Amino acid sequence: MTSSSDRPLRIAFAASDRPEALEARARLAERYGSAPEEQADVIVALGGDGFMLETLHTVMERRTPVFGMNRGSVGFLMNDYEEDGLLERLSGAGRAVIHPLQMDAWTESGQVHSGLAINEVSLLRQTRQSAKLRISVDGRVRLEELACDGCLVATAAGSTAYNLSAHGPIIPLDSRVLALTPISAFRPRRWRGALLPHQATVCFEILEADKRPVSATADNFEVRRVTRVDVRERRDIALTMLFDEGRSFEERVLAEQFAS
Repeated sequence: MTSSSDRPLRIAFAASDRPEALEARARLAERYGSAPEEQADVIVALGGDGFMLETLHTVMERRTPVFGMNRGSVGFLMNDYEEDGLLERLSGAGRAVIHPLQMDAWTESGQVHSGLAINEVSLLRQTRQSAKLRISVDGRVRLEELACDGCLVATAAGSTAYNLSAHGPIIPLDSRVLALTPISAFRPRRWRGALLPHQATVCFEILEADKRPVSATADNFEVRRVTRVDVRERRDIALTMLFDEGRSFEERVLAEQFAS
């Protein structure tokens, strides 16, 4: 990527609280200079996938592109850490544009709480008893009762995270679909979820909410004892992740499907 004029690229370095990430930020800032995040052309995020999500949430309004380098554990959303040639890497980086989900969650008191999720919106039982959910898509009931530990709606970007752990499908970034995936479904036992058009609105109604309380989470924003949760894609919000040339997000998603 390049700056909007002939001036040098303004880079902001952000780091998780891991010692290796903080040390890397100090070295990179000394070498390349560091701009305030609100003035940067690009943010280099140093950490793991969780920190990448945190950084994307911080740029939700500014829409600044984010280039991650792995100073964490998993690093699926991150590029390899290398201090040399950073400007050249940024110049040749490919873009992956993602759209978050909006969660609107109603509680027993009638209050509604809203949050944005880059990976997924998940509903989970709060007690030892299973959750009971009624699921509607675009106003039509599709599943009258799902007894389960929970259920989630995942974006393509989040399909390799919690969704994959719950045996949901891996979704290519340009597929324009969402994954609706049950978590430990008890009844109907054989229901494995569904792929939905990206413009669909999913409504979860919590059955027996007083006896079987359920929490709802949009990435790291949690609402407890919900009675209803609506989920839809926010196509008006576009977030940009940058990946090294030849290491695109699409290639990573494809390779993950053949991983042993």
